[in-house]
Amino acid sequence: MTITEQSPDRPGFTPLYQQVRDLLLSRISTGAWRPAEALPSEHALAAALGVSQGTVRKALDSLAAEKLVERRQGKGTFVTLHTQESTQFRFFKLTFDSGERALPLCKESTITRRPAKDDEQKFLGLLSLAEVFAITRNRFAEDRPVLRETIIVSAELLQKLDTHQPLPNTLYMFYQAEYGISIASASERIKAVGADKDVAHALSVEVGAPVLLVERVAFDLTRRPIELRKSFYLTDSLHYTVNLG
Repeated sequence: MTITEQSPDRPGFTPLYQQVRDLLLSRISTGAWRPAEALPSEHALAAALGVSQGTVRKALDSLAAEKLVERRQGKGTFVTLHTQESTQFRFFKLTFDSGERALPLCKESTITRRPAKDDEQKFLGLLSLAEVFAITRNRFAEDRPVLRETIIVSAELLQKLDTHQPLPNTLYMFYQAEYGISIASASERIKAVGADKDVAHALSVEVGAPVLLVERVAFDLTRRPIELRKSFYLTDSLHYTVNLG
């Protein structure tokens, strides 16, 4: 496929490197290049797309800045592979009061398949008759429950998810390895709430005890919503840490 430059005077003008970036991203998302696999060289990509090597380099630099590919000196460019360390650093923001990073371990979980609720259809872009897998997990840190989470994913997209039990502690690595779905970004809403009966029981606190609710929608490389996650945190010994800039 050859990409051609658009006129800057036309509505909807997209720079050439951005067109190349979007095309490469589309190919990665459809599995043309798998996680940890090397992309063709800049020269080969430029020839295949009919653009300059500099344009390809700028597109790859943009993907690397978003941690979607990795540039390795003298070796080439590789599709980013989720590891527990990289996933924890990017998407799990808990720290103990000491400042040490925390990744509470899942010790109790259930998976059920059911029709999607209205809000789940909205956030995940599902049809009215779609079904979802609902994953409920209790996570522990220092031998005490600190997190109750419910994770909703499309049953059509993540087929036979309920046959993969027990699920690993870090699901984003699992999505990539088993389904070729790479979580690239997420949007979160955070609010202090009182624990309802279910959350209070899971976290061994009284009903109405203060907990931190984090609602997250996670997106793949093409900004397709993959997962809706509602997490209730006990923060008496933990911080939810966000770095800006």
